Amino acid sequence: MGVLLALASSLTWGVADFMGGLASRRAGPVQVLSVSYPAGAIVITLFAILVIPGSLSSGVLIWGVGAGIVGAVAIGLLYAALSRGPMGIVSPVTAVMAGAVPVLVGVARGETLSALAIGGIACAGVAVILVSRETGEQARVRPSTIGLALASGAAIGVYLSAIGLAPADSGVWAAAIGRWTSTVLLVAVLIAFARPFVRTGFPWLLVVVSGVLDACANGVFQLASQRGMLSVVAVVGSLYPVATVILAWVLLKERLNAVQLVGVALALLAAATLSLTS
Repeated sequence: MGVLLALASSLTWGVADFMGGLASRRAGPVQVLSVSYPAGAIVITLFAILVIPGSLSSGVLIWGVGAGIVGAVAIGLLYAALSRGPMGIVSPVTAVMAGAVPVLVGVARGETLSALAIGGIACAGVAVILVSRETGEQARVRPSTIGLALASGAAIGVYLSAIGLAPADSGVWAAAIGRWTSTVLLVAVLIAFARPFVRTGFPWLLVVVSGVLDACANGVFQLASQRGMLSVVAVVGSLYPVATVILAWVLLKERLNAVQLVGVALALLAAATLSLTS
């Protein structure tokens, strides 16, 4: 069940990233974040109260606030990396790091990985790299951009670890508190460096839905971590670039090269393999 929930969170993150990417092309990432994060925070809080009630304790508050602070830093680093390099390079680097950090945390906490799980994790890492592989001029990227992507991925990994280590009876409260914490920090930064908010032609539906999906994916991941090993569910969750690439292929008619198709196949193999370990 943990792996299936993690796969659901991965697919949801992928759809949210696709929609958020489309919205950012029209309105810019700063304006998109200023709307998507509060929208997601409201919806996941309603889920925490009405749909998936859990115990709200000081431990949950600590993990949630900590996750939210790290999550805000991760978003800042991610957009800094995306502003300097192609999404097809930045996205897989962050995704691999986002999956690697929780694996290290899980193993350090005593989780034992079988040979099958190790094989599945390896397939997932390779899949994320291959599915976002770009060629030609877009494949060239500066070392500083790679460094930002690595730092962003590590921060995302710490965020996922914090959400995953919250008390098992907390429902999705850690994810909800984390989203509100990130929202407050991001809005404060956006106000400090305010730009005029252009409402004309703003893609409200895309932005709100992407924010809601992203927040819900965080909540589903928290549920997954309560039902499976952190080192496994985090890797499955990090497969989100696959969903984004497939949506771009189907809806935007972006072509997939042979390497990307191999990556998609490896991603499916990784998900199937890791599901057998749960």
